[in-house]
Amino acid sequence: MNTNTTANPFETGTDELERLALEECVKRQRLDRRVSVLIMPALRCNLAAQFADMGAQVVMADSPDCQREIEGRILASGHRDELHFAPFALPELPSSEEGEPYDIIIFRRCLCRLPYSEAKEVIRSLMKKLRIGGKLYLSILGLHSALGEDYADAGEDVSQRFCELSAVNRQKYGIEGPVCLYSERNLFMLLLESGASVLRTATTTYGNVKAVAVRV
Repeated sequence: MNTNTTANPFETGTDELERLALEECVKRQRLDRRVSVLIMPALRCNLAAQFADMGAQVVMADSPDCQREIEGRILASGHRDELHFAPFALPELPSSEEGEPYDIIIFRRCLCRLPYSEAKEVIRSLMKKLRIGGKLYLSILGLHSALGEDYADAGEDVSQRFCELSAVNRQKYGIEGPVCLYSERNLFMLLLESGASVLRTATTTYGNVKAVAVRV
């Protein structure tokens, strides 16, 4: 039995946000058209495979260093026609036009690697990649998670908040370099200031924050 009770700020597996995105895919397929999905980053491709199993067209965006591994997973999945790899490195977005405009974009965690002003520009660009009525599912590391302990910029306005985690958390979670941690309200305002229409926000049990927004 696993007795480790340390909260995991990365929360692997299909979470509530991903479940909502999968349900949205089902709803859109009832309109008798193929659903187009962008996932950033692709991670271990499990979520992309679930969309592909449903018949969706999926672009899996990740670091160029991951291309060989991800393309190997695509071949092993049996979904060569549904899954496509696209390299990206923030603040630049994937340049692949496969599937654009997208019905669904899932953007997980890595936005915290940018200062708030740059994050807004990325969200604005992402919203342009959605079709009208398309939805963005966004998750980001939380200010009130374990990562926020002894975080030097915790008292700063989010527009000025960008620093390294504490030495203990850098070693514990392997996150090097400055990050911007968000409260739920910070994420709401980020989306609003980026021109998105916010449908919902939430704070997870681990203190990370998530949101669903739509292009109108």
